[in-house]
Amino acid sequence: MNMEPETTYENYIYKLIQEDLDTGAYSRDICTRFPPEPNGYLHIGSAYAIHTNYMLARAFHGRFNLRFDDTNPLKEDMEYVNAITQDINWLGYSPGEHIYYGSDYSEEIYSSAMRLIKQGKAYVCDLSPEEVTAYRGTLTEPGTDSPYRARSVEENLGLFAEMKQGSYPNGARVLRAKIDMASPNINLRDPVIYRIIHAVHYRTGNTWCIYPMYDFAHPIQDAIEGVTHSLCSIEFKDHRPLYEWVLNELAIPEAPKQREFGRVNVTGVVTSKRYIRQLVAGGYVDGWDDPRLPTIRGLRRRGFTPESIRNFVNGIGFVRHSTIVDISMLEHALRQDLKAKVPAVMAVLRPLRVVITNLPEDSNEWLMIENNSENAALGERKVPFSRTVYIEREDFMEVPVKGFHRLAPGAEVRLKGAYFIKCNEVIKDEATGEITELRCTYDPRTRSGSGFTERKVKATLHWVSAEHGIRADVHLYGRLLKDNDGPKEDEEAWDDYLNPDSLTVLKDCILEPSAGTARPEDKFQFIRHGFFCADRKHSSPGKPVFNRIVALKDSWKG
Repeated sequence: MNMEPETTYENYIYKLIQEDLDTGAYSRDICTRFPPEPNGYLHIGSAYAIHTNYMLARAFHGRFNLRFDDTNPLKEDMEYVNAITQDINWLGYSPGEHIYYGSDYSEEIYSSAMRLIKQGKAYVCDLSPEEVTAYRGTLTEPGTDSPYRARSVEENLGLFAEMKQGSYPNGARVLRAKIDMASPNINLRDPVIYRIIHAVHYRTGNTWCIYPMYDFAHPIQDAIEGVTHSLCSIEFKDHRPLYEWVLNELAIPEAPKQREFGRVNVTGVVTSKRYIRQLVAGGYVDGWDDPRLPTIRGLRRRGFTPESIRNFVNGIGFVRHSTIVDISMLEHALRQDLKAKVPAVMAVLRPLRVVITNLPEDSNEWLMIENNSENAALGERKVPFSRTVYIEREDFMEVPVKGFHRLAPGAEVRLKGAYFIKCNEVIKDEATGEITELRCTYDPRTRSGSGFTERKVKATLHWVSAEHGIRADVHLYGRLLKDNDGPKEDEEAWDDYLNPDSLTVLKDCILEPSAGTARPEDKFQFIRHGFFCADRKHSSPGKPVFNRIVALKDSWKG
């Protein structure tokens, strides 16, 4: 772990770990883990969980494990394993060599189940899933014992061995822990710990047809790896007694301890992996890396940096309960990270042609313009100035309203880094009446940096030379959801919840030449428009595509 400390990471879990060290609870190093199921991509909520585990391990000079919870062959795939590993490394929370797979512990987990059966603590049950649920009881009423609960140890051992051998179809039998059907905690009412799944596993193939439930496998996997503190989001708090029961019954020495922290949701985005999968499968978005999604892949493609994401989750601090964080906080972290890092360039998104009539047609002048007003170390660049340029269509008004200080007939403005120009004539399309061109003159005495002071103008406009400009498509993103929630019921349509203006595609925008050589994920500030990133999925040689990461205006009040 080589990341510099970003905060003094002291919170109630930190204090509990410190107490364990002070009392000698462990003779091994502190170890935490992040256990994703490889059935989807990581998202911004995952980043918070990873950060919490990583930073606490690091605070105690311990170890951070990445362990794939791959004990369900129906949904898991190597695609997700690779993506998760790459995303964690990109974020800066690398586990190094400590990458593990729950499926590698299949024999140990199976042996643990056999031990419980021999101890009279587990039994094979023939109830259907619906019957198991019905027998479980409610929050106010105790459950009812399964009619198969009293099976002998010998019978249970034989049936469980037959389950392993593939003698029964899916759902025919399960293995349940024998705990307490009257427990006020429903998770302790003889939970299912093994089920039959006849499917090919992406790593173990057809070796197994029975698979452990997460609540059973999880503590055993932690114990095998030497995890000391199993840090989970708050929804697993009611599962902690079962975690501890498994470890106690198996007599694990110096057993790991489960502790919980709050879950983080972000306004305006979907952080449920199930919902994200629905959006991807339904074609509502451009894959798991759609820049409107809060997946790490989507944020990266949009242009967020690992530093901005780390600063965001670090800025949230430690939360003990589920919380909703305004997305403007994430955007603020991005602006703060990029504002002094990236060059500012001129990009005209909705072009209006301007001809400077008192310049020769073959005129070309190269002007020196600073790359970043906040960071002189980024230097300067040469920008071509010619007889014909483009300005933003919104920067001209034929009949200006009160307070409009940009270009208008008879008005004068400065072109950034260049000269004053004055509008003398407006050219329109005869059929539509649309303005197609402005005829202007420039004052050669007013070149930027010349010291000209005879008169002043009230506006400075960005511009691009028509002869030298690079054409590009620009994607402007808004919130994916109309409000902060997705469908409440499975039968509800996503169409009713999605913002129809979440993506605006601008064709044939004009960028200054320095942006034309952008490589995928190169970032710029487009003057007055915001921060932009070259799209790594749809850009092609000679026709770049830029995603707006975030606008310049910052609404976050820290």
